[in-house]
Amino acid sequence: MKRTARTVSVLTRLTPFLVAFLRDRRSWIVFGSPARRTAAQHRRRADRLSDRLAGLGPTFIKLAQLLSSRADILPEPYLSAVGRLQDRVPPDPSHRIRRVVEQELELPIAEVFESFEDEPLAAASLGQVHRARVDGRDVVVKVLRPDVEDSIALDIDISFRFLFWLNILFPNHHVRALTNVIREFSVRVRDEMDFRREAANIDRFRRVFANDRRVRAPEVLEKYTRRRVLVMEMCEGTKIDQLESHFRSGRLRFAQVMEGLTSVYLRMMMVDGFMHADPHPGNLLVEDDGTIIVLDWGAVLEVPRWTRESIVGVALALGRDDLDGVINEMYRLGMISPDVSRGEIREAAAEILRIVERAKTTNRQTIIEDVMRDVLDTFYTWPLMLPQELVYFLRTSALIEGLAFSYDPRFDGLAFIRRVVADHRSDLLRTTRQQPVQMARSFVEESQSVVRSVRDLVTRAEREELRVRIHPRDIQSQERFLHLQARRLLLSVFASVTALITAILFLAVRNWWLLGFGLGAALVLFVIVLFIPTHLLANPMRHARGIRPGERR
Repeated sequence: MKRTARTVSVLTRLTPFLVAFLRDRRSWIVFGSPARRTAAQHRRRADRLSDRLAGLGPTFIKLAQLLSSRADILPEPYLSAVGRLQDRVPPDPSHRIRRVVEQELELPIAEVFESFEDEPLAAASLGQVHRARVDGRDVVVKVLRPDVEDSIALDIDISFRFLFWLNILFPNHHVRALTNVIREFSVRVRDEMDFRREAANIDRFRRVFANDRRVRAPEVLEKYTRRRVLVMEMCEGTKIDQLESHFRSGRLRFAQVMEGLTSVYLRMMMVDGFMHADPHPGNLLVEDDGTIIVLDWGAVLEVPRWTRESIVGVALALGRDDLDGVINEMYRLGMISPDVSRGEIREAAAEILRIVERAKTTNRQTIIEDVMRDVLDTFYTWPLMLPQELVYFLRTSALIEGLAFSYDPRFDGLAFIRRVVADHRSDLLRTTRQQPVQMARSFVEESQSVVRSVRDLVTRAEREELRVRIHPRDIQSQERFLHLQARRLLLSVFASVTALITAILFLAVRNWWLLGFGLGAALVLFVIVLFIPTHLLANPMRHARGIRPGERR
């Protein structure tokens, strides 16, 4: 009953927006010219969409925050509208929060903490933070909201069922990208709801940056940390977007803070491959000596070496105007579906090259946000998908430039980035490229493997032992195609029989309501048969999910 009510609530609130987006493409959903909309109409619709998502609760607020950096899925002004959406969830009553803490620590709060404030310092979708005192030191206690796991699991399950039909009825790169976002969220949110993982992420960051005095993370009190409770030191500092008075008084230098922040995220992304995945001003504090404190380590991103190499490869190919090089690295990064032909994608890659060339040759200060917007518009127009690593890279770039512009309207983003990258060039090249000895060894090993494979192929051909095998994926695809055709045939037969029986019954009883109902049902079946595509796409519900309803660990 709860599932049904929630499903109806979600569909009732979001279906009008789906229909409106479809009519933007074709006035009558499946045919007709695009409906005409003014910029003001799009802005009003974007604001309504943001309000609806906020009203649907924690799951959809978190999803909206992920979508706010996915210009390959949503265009402006919808990106800006959902980007402004923050966690607007009222705090849970203190007695429920206390019950969670006591269940996890298996002791009354009074026996653990010297003091515990019921009024939260912050309340977000997944948890809320309370100030406390333990072992003679001030701490913050992060507590997972009661019942939030079941709520999110139910919403994710409903989302996958909805996406299944979207993938069948409207197969395009926007729907596939949306499916990937929700699949990624379903896995990532599970980690975010286990505070032991967050504690491990903080410990890893503190070890990696132990010798870097520009940045730190709060110390975790492991003795009091559990799956739903995380106890950390109380960090004092100023939010990174509220440093105007510090810069005016000379206590801090603008360049020092911006270069420190950029260097830290560049190192995390491209050198260490371990990145803080929730960059926003609320998670970045600055101490009086300029040290940056990075908070909220529930979401992190592992960037493998080959991804870092491909990102550098794309940058180098763009620098030398190598169109084929850009396309090769885009395929390697998963930005292009294997079903898309190389010829079709060349125009998209050429457009990206033109955008970068304009940025390099412009006479005014180049704004990174303008370049990003033009590039992401290309992703929205062409069948391209943003890899999650690039999504967080772009989010971080937008954050840094937005902060810099708030303090200095004359800030030149591209010149600043070039200078920071030049300062870290040796580290980037050392971590994203193999050393000469390693390259030589890899080349020899690959050459030996190729020679062995060729020799084995020739030997098998001489013995007439060569066999052609079909990949299981191809067989499964054919099976799905045949099953779909069988279902279409059965639906067609059933629709015809329904129409025939309805006509016979009408002649017997002369009931117009019966005739209308029967012919309407037959028409619905024929429409389903007509618009189900000839190929059945993969069911998104079959992909690995990070969390399921009723699951407990």
